[in-house]
Amino acid sequence: MTNVIVLFPKIEEAKSVRNLLVRHGFRVPAVCTTGAQALAQADILGAGILVCGYRYVDMMYSELHDCLPPHFEMLLVASRQVWSECTGNDIVCVSMPIQVQDLLNTLEMMVLQLERQRKLLRQKPKVRSREEEKTVLEAKRLLMERNNMSEEKAHRYLQKCSMDGGRSLAETARMVLSMMDF
Repeated sequence: MTNVIVLFPKIEEAKSVRNLLVRHGFRVPAVCTTGAQALAQADILGAGILVCGYRYVDMMYSELHDCLPPHFEMLLVASRQVWSECTGNDIVCVSMPIQVQDLLNTLEMMVLQLERQRKLLRQKPKVRSREEEKTVLEAKRLLMERNNMSEEKAHRYLQKCSMDGGRSLAETARMVLSMMDF
């Protein structure tokens, strides 16, 4: 579930927005009134969405955005005049006064986008180091020589063993090499 931090200069506003979000199923582990508090919470949580106003006692939203960890998105609640400053800097905006459904729909869209990005990152093939690649090639060569396998068959064998054992291809290749006394 995606973490949501709520930041407004007045604690009553922040708590009101948090309560609204929690009632609609969002996880809100932090409510803040200063940019520094929000940054500290973002560092602890690592990833999520910051729902905030545009001005706090210690900084403006633009300064805060520049300091946010890379896996945090900002949902700015501000007047349309402030929006003109936001073009081109990947800050999502919702107009003031807050329309509940606009806020919820926009936040839901952002959550889905973050989850989609996380899923894509998990699906990316891991890049092997030269040493790992060399180990895999050596294991395939050994399987081809000793078991009379084609290169494709040896690769499939290593893949299947690694998937069955829940290990990386390089780990499986090391095991094959050690088992065959190489």
